[in-house]
Formats: sequence, structure tokens, C-alpha cells
Amino acid sequence: MALNSAKKQEIVTKYGRGENDTGSSEVQIALLTERISELTEHLKIYKKDHASRLGLLKLVGQRRRLMKYFKRKDKDAYLKLVDALSIRDNI
Repeated sequence: MALNSAKKQEIVTKYGRGENDTGSSEVQIALLTERISELTEHLKIYKKDHASRLGLLKLVGQRRRLMKYFKRKDKDAYLKLVDALSIRDNI
């Protein structure tokens, strides 16, 4: 369920501030969003996989905390990122 390195590198180059920027909030939120969408698709097929469901909830909470921080630090970039990732702004 982990992202392969090619997919990860593609996300880093798309949302990162530089070419090797893996630690910025934008990149972390984008990577978490991709993992969340993959886990969601997995859980649509395997409804009784409760361990993965707990992992999904953990990832959603982590992304929510990062989004809250990023919104507080740079609201314009946050709104642009939310629009690019097509996720809800419920923070």
C-alpha cells in the first residue's frame, strides 16, 4: 500500500518548492492525500480489513494536523493546494 518511488518523486516535483523538497507541508499533504486515496480504494474492495481502516484514520488525522498548521502559516498557498488536490477545506 506504500507509494512506489516513481509516484513519490512525481508528487515531490509537482508540489515541492524545489526539486528535492520532501519536507515542506505541501509535499507532505500531497503524499498523505495520495496514500489516503489508495487506502480508500482498497477498503472499498476489502470491507472487513479493519487494520487498514485504522491506518487510514491515522493518516487522515495526520493530514488534518498538517493542513491546520499550513493554513495558519500561509493561507494563500493553503487554498491553492486544497484546490489542486481537490480536497475539502473543513479546518
